[in-house]
Amino acid sequence: MTLRCVISCFILAVFSSLSFSQDKPNFVIIFADDMGYGDAGCYGHPTIKTPHLDQMAREGMRMTQFYVASPVCSASRAALLTGRLPIRNGITGVLFPRNETGLPKSENTIATLLKKEDYATACIGKWHLGHKNGYLPTGHGFDYYYGVPYSNDMYIDSAAPLAKNVILREGVTEEKIRANEYYRHKPDYVPLMRQEEVIEFPADQATLTKRYTEEAIKFIKKHKKDPFFLYLPHTMPHTPLYASEDFEGTSLRGLYGDVIEELDWSVGQVLEALRETGLDENTLVVFTSDNGPWLIQKLKGGSSGLLKGAKFTTWEGGMRVPGIFWWPGKVMAGDVNREMASTLDLLPTILDLAGGSVPGDRVMDGYSLKDMLIKSAESPRNEMFYYKGKNLQAIRLGSWKLHFTTTDEFGKEAIEHEEP
Repeated sequence: MTLRCVISCFILAVFSSLSFSQDKPNFVIIFADDMGYGDAGCYGHPTIKTPHLDQMAREGMRMTQFYVASPVCSASRAALLTGRLPIRNGITGVLFPRNETGLPKSENTIATLLKKEDYATACIGKWHLGHKNGYLPTGHGFDYYYGVPYSNDMYIDSAAPLAKNVILREGVTEEKIRANEYYRHKPDYVPLMRQEEVIEFPADQATLTKRYTEEAIKFIKKHKKDPFFLYLPHTMPHTPLYASEDFEGTSLRGLYGDVIEELDWSVGQVLEALRETGLDENTLVVFTSDNGPWLIQKLKGGSSGLLKGAKFTTWEGGMRVPGIFWWPGKVMAGDVNREMASTLDLLPTILDLAGGSVPGDRVMDGYSLKDMLIKSAESPRNEMFYYKGKNLQAIRLGSWKLHFTTTDEFGKEAIEHEEP
């Protein structure tokens, strides 16, 4: 082989490597639990301080009409990860530790599809799509899982697999777990898992936000040379509320404000890790929430801002949530976007940006937002379907919304008119 040939091969290899890096952006989805449309400073909250979310919005795109596909936890999460309405993907309500199944194994998730594009994947935080082996994140395309498998007001499955070095707190014993003595024993006795095993019970919830953040940063640094997808669904601010010692008692909005401000700190830590590793200009970060606030919790719950309704309802406050997109150099800084979009759109958007394709063997309910994010084009979405359980309660088309069923959080009939 001649010297010229060797040099040509070397140059080709270098440019191929650079092209791969540019063609494979990283993706981070930060998903709050029960955080309302009006709970961040950049969405108008008067007392909760969210400097990192506010900066993220200034450096990226803040959406004012961003929707989830369901006003409850499990259904909303399944829709985000599959790009399919709950009525299609099989998760239409809320899963509990008594449930034996979860998100159907036949469903494609963002993670399973990105694995085909050679992405490293991790789910760190609340899963809530099935806690049995095969239904956990590791059974749905995620290489790594660390978190609480469902809501933090639930309990432990008496058959849960315990790690050999499991940490049992508060006088808990394995014998009592197997005897099902912790079934609704306390509303905040939930397990912390790594991969398919419980590593701590009950989880120290006051440290969860910090520990999730530490795990997320470790994953980012470990895979700084690989394309990766990080799904970071926080346990908070679902009740019961917990904040670490550094944040408890520091907000003007009480414990709920403490929790949101710690989540804001976490967002800042993740963005700073991306800057430190030089990945910020090659990473799309999305911040949103799984549904509207739990208003019946009063001061322990959040705010829908000027929107009517909350969690459990198909009013705007139940399904319209914060939506911030951050990608320095790609997403226009300071863009306040009033187009309609949804978490259903994240899967096709991410696959489009990653150079992959959405499987054509099933009906999809999302649209690629690539041109909207990169070229400031109009959103391809002009409609939204508002399901509660298996019931279609409302439809929005453009600026019009039709309600078939109007219920409040308690299920009572409501008659007030609402405009989107």
